[in-house]
Amino acid sequence: MHCVACQSTIDPSDGWCPKCGLAVRRSDPDSERRFVTILRADVIDSTGLIAELEPEEAVSRLEPALAAMRGAVRRFGGIVSKELGDGVAAVFGAPIADDNHAPLACHAALELVRRVASLGDAGLQVRVGLHSGHVVAYMVASEFSKVYEIGGAAQHLAARLESVAEANQIYVSEACQKLADGHVRFEFLGGRTLRGFNQPLPVYRIVGASDLSSWRVRRARSVSRFVDRVTERALLGRAADSVVAGRQTVLLLGDAGIGKSRLAHEFAQELKANGWRLVDAECSPNLQGAPFSTLKRLLLSLLEATAKDPDGPGDPRSDLPLIQQCALDAVLDLPISEPQWNELEPHARGRAIADASCTIVASAARRHRMVLLLEDLHWIDRASDAVVAAIASLQAPDLLVLLTSRPNGMPVWIARCHAEIVAMRPLDDDSGLAMLSDMLGPSAANADLKNRIISHTANIPLFIEEVCRGLRDSGTLRGQWGDLALVRPIDELGIPSSIQGVIASRLDRVSRPERSILQIAAALGPRSSVAMLRQIVELPEDVLQDCLAALDRTELLVRIDSELHDALEFRHEMVRQVTYDSMVEKVREDIHARILATLERDDTFADEPDTLCYHAVRAKNWQKAFGHGRSAGQKCLSRSAFADAANYFEIAMDALDRTPVTGLREAAAIDLRMEARSAFIASGHVAEWLDLGKEAERRSDAIDDIGRKVAAMTVRAGAQNFYGAPVEAVAVNEEVVRLAEGWGNLGWLNLARYGLGQAYFLAGRYRDAVLTLALAHDQLASVEASAPIGTTPKYLLLLCCMMKSFTHTVMGEFDVAEQLQQQAAAIAEETGRPYDRVGAAYSGGWLLLGRGDPAAAAAILEDGFVLAQKHGIRLFVPVLACHLGIAYLEQGLFDRARGMLAEAREEAKAVGYTSAVLRSSIYLALATSELGDVQAAQNMLREARNTARQQGFAGLEAEALFGVAVVTPAAGAANQAANLAALRAAIAIASESGARPLQHKAEAMLNEALARGDEFT
Repeated sequence: MHCVACQSTIDPSDGWCPKCGLAVRRSDPDSERRFVTILRADVIDSTGLIAELEPEEAVSRLEPALAAMRGAVRRFGGIVSKELGDGVAAVFGAPIADDNHAPLACHAALELVRRVASLGDAGLQVRVGLHSGHVVAYMVASEFSKVYEIGGAAQHLAARLESVAEANQIYVSEACQKLADGHVRFEFLGGRTLRGFNQPLPVYRIVGASDLSSWRVRRARSVSRFVDRVTERALLGRAADSVVAGRQTVLLLGDAGIGKSRLAHEFAQELKANGWRLVDAECSPNLQGAPFSTLKRLLLSLLEATAKDPDGPGDPRSDLPLIQQCALDAVLDLPISEPQWNELEPHARGRAIADASCTIVASAARRHRMVLLLEDLHWIDRASDAVVAAIASLQAPDLLVLLTSRPNGMPVWIARCHAEIVAMRPLDDDSGLAMLSDMLGPSAANADLKNRIISHTANIPLFIEEVCRGLRDSGTLRGQWGDLALVRPIDELGIPSSIQGVIASRLDRVSRPERSILQIAAALGPRSSVAMLRQIVELPEDVLQDCLAALDRTELLVRIDSELHDALEFRHEMVRQVTYDSMVEKVREDIHARILATLERDDTFADEPDTLCYHAVRAKNWQKAFGHGRSAGQKCLSRSAFADAANYFEIAMDALDRTPVTGLREAAAIDLRMEARSAFIASGHVAEWLDLGKEAERRSDAIDDIGRKVAAMTVRAGAQNFYGAPVEAVAVNEEVVRLAEGWGNLGWLNLARYGLGQAYFLAGRYRDAVLTLALAHDQLASVEASAPIGTTPKYLLLLCCMMKSFTHTVMGEFDVAEQLQQQAAAIAEETGRPYDRVGAAYSGGWLLLGRGDPAAAAAILEDGFVLAQKHGIRLFVPVLACHLGIAYLEQGLFDRARGMLAEAREEAKAVGYTSAVLRSSIYLALATSELGDVQAAQNMLREARNTARQQGFAGLEAEALFGVAVVTPAAGAANQAANLAALRAAIAIASESGARPLQHKAEAMLNEALARGDEFT
């Protein structure tokens, strides 16, 4: 921003122009979300103090305390957002962001209590509550004034802490304590139950201010080692080597967290180890309003350093003229008895202080080579600023002045003192990875996480460290620093609260047009283009280009090398996220609506429904979100991206349900669920698949639509085959086929017959399955083939071929099964869809197992298993894994079989695939028995047999019975009798169902047992 009078550049935090002195006129801040610290304070029992007083007297009685509160808040940069009669509500970190908002609020609270106590009025006892959190900040205008209002739960928690605080005490939330720890000393009070909060919350009490410098606080928290900075260290080394010829001044310039202080201290300690005298001090945000606070720290450090010199002259002040001694005593808050000092004009006093300070610094450097380190010049108090400028301009030999500053607040005198400015850059990727390996450990298991952190933080050291700390504090990473393991998946890395203010303060330095561009770019995503922004921001071209150039210089939104010559991206994801999160919901909705309108006018986005859906949802344009979400789901479905398709269909369903209720809307909602079923089926969401059918059926009844009800029941019945018991599934599917025949829709009738055939197969009614599946197969193979919405005749024909092939294989009719398998494979080859190829591989493997060729079966099943995992076709994963385990078992690969079958069972349980759970349990028992644990195998088979019998899985019950006879030792009369009974039961079921191969194997085993005389033993 610029001064309206002289056009000089003004920092957003300035209250007046530094050149001409004109007061800065500010427009009202926009409504926005902020991460701030809230201070609430009030006078205890104020009602009792003023109950008997006249209104004027009541105001006068409380005004001294209120004035003390206001003064304390403003001294530390806070804003009094509201006066409450007997107290104040104040905010730190808004409307101008400040990464030190929590420490500043804590110091303000201490000062507030001190000021009220200093009034000497025993009746005025105060209490204070502090909390850090997200709020919405906005201006409220009344007839006579404007108020900067703060809304959100953070305000209430601060008020609750205030209400339970004791007299003259400051109670603090855990969020605030974490941000201010080290700057302020706390006492943990334990959990407290606060009104309006269900669970006790941790509460802290401020004990007092800390004596630690900001650097020591940061250093104590740091868990990383110093890496890289080879170029910067070499430059500092050359400057140190040149001090013999005269003073050298170097400024390390960079944004918060870039590593200025770390580099400065590492280098200063190296010089100290080589015999240099180190004098260091820092500017404090808490003391910006205290005159000469920075100079006082600098002088105290210098006096301490010279006092340790055994060959020094003692107190360096003793050689100064009397008036300069008084000047230094004034800065050091020592008593002054010299009348001449009191007679000096303020300007003369300032000159004396500057001359005295320069003299003792130069004198100390002459006696001993010295590095003077002064940090955080952006926080220097105004009184110290001129003196430090004079020191930095000294021509004294053997003096290295090393300064650090952020770009905003860099002193104007830096250029005059001919300082060498070192612009600090983020670490390169190798150094960032080295830093992460030091913190997380060298394990390759964390490689992906490290790369994500590098991308997320853009290699800014503080951001890297705080993200890692947040992951460890949350339990996502466990272990010790240097040996951490990721224990659960990470969806988003997020932005630690400790650095939200750092980023927000950078964003507050940009102009309103620049902020508008950033907001639109943030809504567009990590990358955008000048052409796209040009259509949305509605700024004159010259203004747009100036703003983009400014954002590129500050490395907030930078131009990148890309096929698109006007491509832009955020320097790192955190900047984008903070920019986006700072917008209130109404602003976000408006921006996304403008983006959506622009994209819909651009034909190049016609094939990107996912992008259009994203913006439509966030614009809360529900009709368009429904349309684009449905299109995105269809697109994903056509590409076999089933999990993504399910997600977009869910978005479309939710969006449609937010539109006004009409009969047409309900019909569309039913059709959408019918169409979406394929995505949920393939991605293994069996429970959701069942719910789709139930919900569609309920809506069909509500609008009395028999056709849609049949379709919904067909979907529900299909899910029942996987999720329920065969007895129930057969009953439901038979009813659906009857209704579908009456309705006359061939597409839904074919799907219903397929579902009924599948239910018959699971129930062990193989002959009925063959007849029912044949009806659907023959119609789908004809020229008039028909399929319902959400599928195609070819796909449904492939399913029928698969299911019929399974059934004929189980019945021992291998030639017929082979013909059907060839037909399924041909369809899969023609379509090339991963889903079809996986299905054909599954039925092909099943057939080869039936034919007794487990090695060939394993080869085809392995390919299908890999393909299913790659494309997220979860419904097939457990059955492919199960039959692959069976193939390994029949080849004698028992360890591999047990591992694969155990995986199959867990996957089946996760999906809700009941028959697959039972089949994998049966063959897992056989593998377990082969590996020597017969008892465990018997227990598994007994459980599987009982479940199959109870739920009506007749075919699986027969397989479990046969398995019992296989694993049970033949020794002993009881075992022999049990085996014979199991074999006879298996033979009976197999004979009734038509499972001839199983029947023949059981009969052969029974005959062997009888030949041994087991029945008579």
